[in-house]
Amino acid sequence: MKPLHFLFCSLVLFSFALPVKNKITIWMCGDSTMSIKETKAYPETGWGMPFAYFWDTSLVKIENKAKNGRSTKTFISEGIWQSVIDNVNEGDYVFIEFGHNDESKEKKERYTTLDEYKANLVKFISESRSKKAIPILFTPVSRRKFDSTGHTMETHKDYSAAVREVALSQNVPFIDLDKKTMEMYDNFGVETSKLLFLQVKPGEHPNYPDGKEDNTHYSELGARLVAQMALSELKNLFPDLTERVIKLIKK
Repeated sequence: MKPLHFLFCSLVLFSFALPVKNKITIWMCGDSTMSIKETKAYPETGWGMPFAYFWDTSLVKIENKAKNGRSTKTFISEGIWQSVIDNVNEGDYVFIEFGHNDESKEKKERYTTLDEYKANLVKFISESRSKKAIPILFTPVSRRKFDSTGHTMETHKDYSAAVREVALSQNVPFIDLDKKTMEMYDNFGVETSKLLFLQVKPGEHPNYPDGKEDNTHYSELGARLVAQMALSELKNLFPDLTERVIKLIKK
């Protein structure tokens, strides 16, 4: 009996040494640069799509609630945010990446002033925290735009600055995708960076028979590289999340 008793005690102690991790949800709130795309839009790809494949699904669930054309204003007015906050649980992560549509002055239904934008970000943060979830702010990914010398130009100057300001004032974890993506475009260069975006020539793809030259939305390659960028920054901010990343099986 003594060996069995010893084995039982060892198993009990081992179970305490290695606590079972609760499954968490990462809620992705944003616009078309993050969202899941319909087949008819391919090869357009939101960076939230490849991001979902990085995680051990027994430990992490991805809820990508990002929608094309949404600003912080319409994300709230259409009830999308409420559908998120009603279902967020303690320990979940809430990604917040807006800006492209908030700054669209020509589309009044989307446009938010900088003050409104910051107030909406604070709302997302405070309501996430009220559910004991962890909000993370992202600056909007940069559009592809180069100056005459071949260097990337800022395309979200005021709204990215507003995100940085709110992150600092609210003491919120923060990932500067605007800056990071600009650096990536610089590294690729003026011509090669086109591969990162939805750029197809006439007759090259059946979804775009007349071609497409889009410097905002990503190709599969661009989306995957931005997703990898976000994952790398996230692991720096929250090292424990590394244990939830899927482990590759080596043959």
